[in-house]
Amino acid sequence: MSGDRKRSFGLERRLATTLQLGTWVGSCIIAVGWVLSATGEPPSLPTAAVAIVRAGIALFILLPALRVLLMVVVFVCERDYRFGAIAALVLAVIVVGAALGVRMAGAVPG
Repeated sequence: MSGDRKRSFGLERRLATTLQLGTWVGSCIIAVGWVLSATGEPPSLPTAAVAIVRAGIALFILLPALRVLLMVVVFVCERDYRFGAIAALVLAVIVVGAALGVRMAGAVPG
């Protein structure tokens, strides 16, 4: 296997592991929130359950950005600065889009 193929395989393996682990963790967090919501004995528990479910959903939303961040780190460590810069630009677009989305959601009445 050539050096480029080994590098590509290693990157794909890291990305796949990150996404699989993130998906499992997010799913488990949401499941815990659902179980707490279903049992819901103390009155304060449903609000905690909703917060836990929201945390799991937030993790699912953050997974693509985490993938791009991992790509930036890997490319820079391998001194592939062109692809590192491209990945950093994609990450910047994701961050700016998320920031604008949060800001615009706060500006919308209702």
